[in-house]
Formats: sequence, structure tokens, C-alpha cells
Amino acid sequence: MKIIQIPRRFVIDEWGGSETFVTETSLRLNARGLSSEIMTTTALCDVEDEEYQGIHIRRFPYFYPYLGLSSDAKFQLDKKAGNLFSFSLLRALRKEKDIDIIHLNTGKRLGSIGRYVAKKRGIPYVISLHGGKLTVPKGEVSTWTEPTKGSFEWGKLLGFLYGSRKVLDDAAAIICVGRDEYTAISRSYPNKKVVYLPNGVDLDKFAGGDGPWFRKLYKIPEDRFLTLTVARIDPQKNQLALVRQLPDILAKAPNVHLLCIGNVTNQQYYEEVLKEIALQKLEDHITIIPGLPYDSKDLINAYKAADCFVLPSLHEPFGMVVLEAWAAGLPVAASKRGGLPYIINHEKNGLLFDPEAPARFSGSMKDAILTMALEKDTCEAYAKAGFDEATSKYSWDMITDSLIKIYEEVNEDTIRK
Repeated sequence: MKIIQIPRRFVIDEWGGSETFVTETSLRLNARGLSSEIMTTTALCDVEDEEYQGIHIRRFPYFYPYLGLSSDAKFQLDKKAGNLFSFSLLRALRKEKDIDIIHLNTGKRLGSIGRYVAKKRGIPYVISLHGGKLTVPKGEVSTWTEPTKGSFEWGKLLGFLYGSRKVLDDAAAIICVGRDEYTAISRSYPNKKVVYLPNGVDLDKFAGGDGPWFRKLYKIPEDRFLTLTVARIDPQKNQLALVRQLPDILAKAPNVHLLCIGNVTNQQYYEEVLKEIALQKLEDHITIIPGLPYDSKDLINAYKAADCFVLPSLHEPFGMVVLEAWAAGLPVAASKRGGLPYIINHEKNGLLFDPEAPARFSGSMKDAILTMALEKDTCEAYAKAGFDEATSKYSWDMITDSLIKIYEEVNEDTIRK
């Protein structure tokens, strides 16, 4: 069986959940004798043909169908949620030999290319929803189109010709990584194969690491209680609220140190975070690393250097980094939003908090972090329960087994038709 995976982009230095899913499942699909290749765009990477860990990647030129779009706006769209199109990818897919399944890891115009080719070739396609298709807050959605203001969009014609609005309608299966997403899609498509398939974690990878070396490299004192968050630096991820609550945390636990790692997808927001750190005079208690590649040893070392993990997102379809933290043996505190309450059992394998609650309110992220910092036995119990959860439910081998079953089912359904 030959599977073509289509993400919007695939860039080692701009890694996200969809890239992890595509890579980890492709590695295991290939190991099981199937063939999984990546066809994507040159967004943020102009290397057109390469291999990554033995996975063949082909990238194709693309464009945004807007008149008057600035280069800065294009760059911001490349960074996050840009609705692009590629005739080169369309032609390559039509010529590609022996495709059995197209697996879309994006929708919109690029997804419509996969839909169009699959229908022309009479093969099934499935789509994975990595971003909360029906559950993203309206405020966040509006930020996706912010860079296009002042330009004229002509891409609706492409959407009409290739069926961008029908990508979900015609999919052989819709795969949801978040439980709330699965519920919403199931209601919208009651007669379609909708599958809940969570993300996974490489347990062996995150079990290692050199914490003391990492602390020394980034000049983080050994006696600090290191609170790690790994997420894009973006309003959705809510690092600013974490910074604003840090003074209240330090008032009761003065050894807490915040470590933020993530690619910058909103430069204005990043500058706002830095300004707040300076205003509150928190430079000695915060370390920000604006991006580490997913395969970086420093990222693994950061997990091992940390004492706890916090994820303050305003919206989170799943929260793969929670699994990584559990695999590294860390206790976790996270927002009571999106898919997170479905994987974290409050006060059993971690803590949930209201990401918008002020520090003075009960149930704030301040309270959660103080519990982690001041109650050692509780922390250790949460860490053990989280590790057991990750081991029993979320290994990538288990996720890939389920994915293969989906492929086999949609292939059989196509043959019967």
C-alpha cells in the first residue's frame, strides 16, 4: 500500500503537531512494509527533494491567491494557517504512480488538491484534523486572516474549481485528534466514518536526556524549580498570562523559574511578552528559547532538566506536549480547554486550571504551579500516573496500528463501491 501524506508544510525548524504525526506514523508505516511519502509545499523551506529519517519528502512551489499581498504578510501566512495553492503539487499528484491512499493533513485549498486528484483517480482520501476544525475560538480564527487585510482575494475561484468546501464532505474518513473535535464533527457528519485517533509519543525518545547539562548551558541555577512550557509563541498558547502570574507565584515560591520553548509565530505577541518580562523585572526568573527543532537533543534535555510542565493554552485540540512531558517523567498542569480535559484526569494524573482566571482566583494557573512547586509527594504521584497513562494508551506504535486499520477499511469500502 502506498500512502501520500500531504501537510501544508514540512519544516524541521518550524515543527508542530501535524509534522510530528506525519513523521512518526510514516516511520512506522514504512517499517511495517507499507510506503508513506510526503508531498507538500516549499513554504519556509525551498529544498524540493530530500529524505528525513528515511522518509521521502517532495516540496512544490506555491502561491497565495491575493493581489497586493506584501512579503511580510506572506511570511506570516507561511508561519500559521496560510490558505495556499500549488499547481505544481496538483500536476505531480496526477502523475504519481500507484497511489493507494491520499492522507490530507490540511484542508482548505491545499486539501482540495488532494480531494480533486483522489476523485479523478478513483482512490480514497482521508483527512486528519490537527487544529480543531469546528472548535477553534472565533477570535483565534480571525488572526489567521489578519495578514491578508488590504489585499484582494481571487482564490475563491480556485476553491470553486477544486472543491475546497467539499474536502470533508467527500473524505472516506475524517480523523480527529481531539475528543471535542470528534464530537463536533460526528454531529456535523452523522453518516460519515469519523474516527477519534489521538496523537502519540515516542516513549524511548523522551525517557533520556541530560538535565544538568541543559541547566548549565542556559545558566539556570540548580536550585531553581524549573517550570517548562513547550508551545508556539502565539496568543493561542497564552505565555503572556503565565508571565503576568509569575510575580504572585514567586511571592510564595521564590525559587520558581519559567522556561518557555517555542517557535515564534506571532512576532508582535513575542515582543509583548518580552516587554512584560522587562516591566515586571523578571529576567532572572524566565528563560525563553524561541524554537528548538523537534529532533534537537536540547529539547529532550529541557524536559529532563524541568521539575514540572505547564500548558496555559486558550485553545488546544489535543496537547501532544503533555504526552512528551509524561514520557519524560514530569508532573503536568494544563488548561481546562479543548482536548486537554480528555487526557488529563484532574488531581489523578495532573492538574487542570482556568487559563483566564486571575492569580487571585481559586483554580488559576498560579495555584496549579504552586501545588507543583510546594507539594513534592503530590507531584511525584501525578508524574507516575501520567507516565503510566502515556505508556498504556499513547505510544506511536499503537496509534499507527489503528491508522493502518483505517486505511484498510477505506480501501475495502472503495473496492465495494
